[in-house]
Amino acid sequence: MMKKRNTVYLSEDLIVEILSRVSAVSLARLRTTSKRWNALVKDERLAKKHSAYAPRQSLVITLIDSRVYLMNVSLQYGIEKVDLSAKLTGQFSLKDPLSNSLEEVDIRNVFHCDGLLLCSTKDNRLVVWNPCSGETRWIQPRSSYKVSDIYALGYDNTSSCHKILRMDRSEDRIPIQTEYQVYDFTSKPWLVDGVAGGLFIPSIGTRRRGLSVKGNTYWLALTEDGPPFDMFLLCFDFSTDGFRRLSLPTDTPCTYYDVSLSVTREEQQLCMFKSHGSELWIATKMESTGAISWSKSHRFHFRIDEMTVLVDQEKPVFVYRFKPKSNMLHIVGEHIYIIQVDQHSADSKCPYLLTYVPSLVQIQQSI
Repeated sequence: MMKKRNTVYLSEDLIVEILSRVSAVSLARLRTTSKRWNALVKDERLAKKHSAYAPRQSLVITLIDSRVYLMNVSLQYGIEKVDLSAKLTGQFSLKDPLSNSLEEVDIRNVFHCDGLLLCSTKDNRLVVWNPCSGETRWIQPRSSYKVSDIYALGYDNTSSCHKILRMDRSEDRIPIQTEYQVYDFTSKPWLVDGVAGGLFIPSIGTRRRGLSVKGNTYWLALTEDGPPFDMFLLCFDFSTDGFRRLSLPTDTPCTYYDVSLSVTREEQQLCMFKSHGSELWIATKMESTGAISWSKSHRFHFRIDEMTVLVDQEKPVFVYRFKPKSNMLHIVGEHIYIIQVDQHSADSKCPYLLTYVPSLVQIQQSI
């Protein structure tokens, strides 16, 4: 600590120690105040300490007009008083490196994992982005990206190395096959080539986007040319760079439209909601072998076509869209409430919601 006249200057190590206890979203606001603060937020020392000491937040983000927004969903849900609100609290700005101006990137889809966002753009580019630190890594394709591609971001649990999965459904081949590639952040890109036969991820709502749980990604999938109820849980394991087929928690026949996946707050547990019977199941145990133990958590007396984000597991309160591309949300507990998202434009819609756990995790750069 240095002192000059009546001014006290803290050492950088002490500043890092203090900031490691501050939330990532609050630190993100400091980046715009000066170059020094911007550099400090991106510092590896702060990233490591922040991961260990900072309070862990579980927030909600949404994509509106090709921009990513933070959404504050307030759930003051008591016996005598119900105070519910949903409003946009800020925008994450992603500048376009191909533009000479301050033009922002038009984002088509967003996938969240470990505090990082994997974004596909409307001009078919791919970028990994930490909105809190501002760090990005643009991913170059081996062959041109397609609108129909399916992407997922995860990490190897044995090395903490982040990876990207790209799936390309080849419908010009009989039988139809899904080719996939894996991009490794710490070695040569797009190392793994493979073909996943006999499975199909329909282009319905947000289900193609998949969900990240502890580094792996999960989808609801169908057996190719199988019966309409032959549905299973598809997992891509980023530690082995391979797919696994897992069982769903119920044997009750249901269609692809009747089932949705979600995650509890802070992405701790995978959830499945079955609208036929209105059952909420939670994966209580996930083995390294791929085996999953399920527990029926709650039963509701209403129908949900597509659950988007589970907000609270302990209270059974969760949020889902009133209808596709709407700015109306259902907030559900013992009763159903419909609220309108307070946002910047009445004409803008929320295509989907994502749980977002902000962090200062650094993006591995190529060697």
